[in-house]
Amino acid sequence: MEEYLIIMGRTVLLYVIILLIFRLMGKREIGELSLLDLIVSMMIAEMAVIAIESPKDPILHSVVPMALLMVIQYSLALLSLKSKKIREIIDGKPTVIINKGKIDEHAMRQQRYSLDDLMMQLRENNVKNLADVEFAILESSGELSVLAKSQNQSSAVTDYTIDLPLILDGQIQNGHLDQINKTEFWLRSEMKKLGHSDIKKISYCSYHHGKLHVDIKDEKR
Repeated sequence: MEEYLIIMGRTVLLYVIILLIFRLMGKREIGELSLLDLIVSMMIAEMAVIAIESPKDPILHSVVPMALLMVIQYSLALLSLKSKKIREIIDGKPTVIINKGKIDEHAMRQQRYSLDDLMMQLRENNVKNLADVEFAILESSGELSVLAKSQNQSSAVTDYTIDLPLILDGQIQNGHLDQINKTEFWLRSEMKKLGHSDIKKISYCSYHHGKLHVDIKDEKR
């Protein structure tokens, strides 16, 4: 009977600890998990199971590693906010699978993503016809974001573009500039016209339908 009471007590305690850990790790843990988030979640869950199944072992043998994982994950999250390169290493980056209505087979091969995967995820997005898709982006979480062509848009139209970030955290996204057939010189010139001479002060800049949307870092409203 005493052993059962210990198991019940540990279960409640670990439930509270895990709840606190995930709250401290941030709200993004509740949504779609990245690969690293999934690994940490599985490790924490496994440690909790071991602690419950081994009532004779000191509970600190499980709590200390769980707390260490929380500190590591929290530290990496802070680093990813400060560095785009670290963020891409940890979370990966989105990949355009369908660009202006055309499948990018090279991008699919890089991601080891098959046509069967594409068709399945298009069906999950309620897309019945591939010809209706303007852009499809494979997110770092593995989900497929789909942007359909507008009703009055014909397949011959080539001047439409997706809302692509051209500047993120003060860094120019040259790959996205290439996709809209623009150069870094053009972007810097447009920024100066808008009164933004220092690119590093720009938190986010996107280009859509010929217009630039700019958000300044720590700008007070």
